[in-house]
Amino acid sequence: MAKIVRLEPIAQESSIETNGNLLSVLLNKDLDVLKECGGRGMCATCHIFVKEGMDALTPINRREQRTLEVITSCKPNSRLACQSRVVGNGVVVELPPGMYINSLQDIEALIGRRADQDLLHPITGEVLVEQGKLITRSMLKQLENTTSFRVGEFYTHSKDV
Repeated sequence: MAKIVRLEPIAQESSIETNGNLLSVLLNKDLDVLKECGGRGMCATCHIFVKEGMDALTPINRREQRTLEVITSCKPNSRLACQSRVVGNGVVVELPPGMYINSLQDIEALIGRRADQDLLHPITGEVLVEQGKLITRSMLKQLENTTSFRVGEFYTHSKDV
């Protein structure tokens, strides 16, 4: 039997089959979700906040818990949409504000502009560029030299748990 999930702050509802994951709801609504790790629960790009109905979702598994511990914007009601399966009604979720980037080229194309929204690290959810800040070449150089931004290396060294 289908369950109803409400998405905030866009005030839209979507139906999902019992035991379907929340990532499919986000993708069906054409929301900007990168699913950088392919839905394996190893990145922050499908990080959501469960405003209501945490008990209507499957429990947090070990992989999800480990990933949530790395996400800098994590709260007690945080979940990864790819790992959260809907088993009951009454789920209300909210996407964190900002846009995840998956490569430095994403930022490079924006040099000289102000960020329309926070630009977020795809693994940690850390704010790389704050909303309204001017994106400069020197900012890009700083990010290039940051070992934590070697996303490709992170995935090749990560193992499925």
